[in-house]
Amino acid sequence: MLNKVILMGRLTRDPEFRQTTSGTAVCRFTVAVDRGFTNKQTGEREADFIDCDAWRATAEFISRYFTKGSMIIVEGSLRNNNYTDNNGVKHYSMRVQADNVSFGESKRAAQQGGGYAPQQGGYAQQGGFGQPTPQQFASPAAAPAPQQEALQIGDLGEFEEILSDGEVPF
Repeated sequence: MLNKVILMGRLTRDPEFRQTTSGTAVCRFTVAVDRGFTNKQTGEREADFIDCDAWRATAEFISRYFTKGSMIIVEGSLRNNNYTDNNGVKHYSMRVQADNVSFGESKRAAQQGGGYAPQQGGYAQQGGFGQPTPQQFASPAAAPAPQQEALQIGDLGEFEEILSDGEVPF
């Protein structure tokens, strides 16, 4: 039986980055994942809040590039963290151990908004999870002109040109 999961949602708070006593990086974060239906009583969308852990390079990546409200895609496995406290009470919890993560939106989309706005009873993303915000529906004439972003490829000096006559080698 496989316990692999893939989540897409927004971080409910900034990731908590720590290191173990041996220096291993660990990061804890919570992802709000939109449910595919609305609540019949309120007519609003609800979300599930999934606790996640990441280790080593993945933990460092998350803590460096993600903040509260960032859209994240998490690929990982479910971990059962049941325990009995000092009073003999059994506690049940599940966490996702993140193996791979990636950005769920472009840098420009993240800078334009999204994020969470405090609501009564929790957090709700402005515009809905993954849904366009009202300003994205504005007419093109009313929208500001997009700024050109410079594409940085990096240092290509290590590469040598294979064919100078433009022919493809196959």
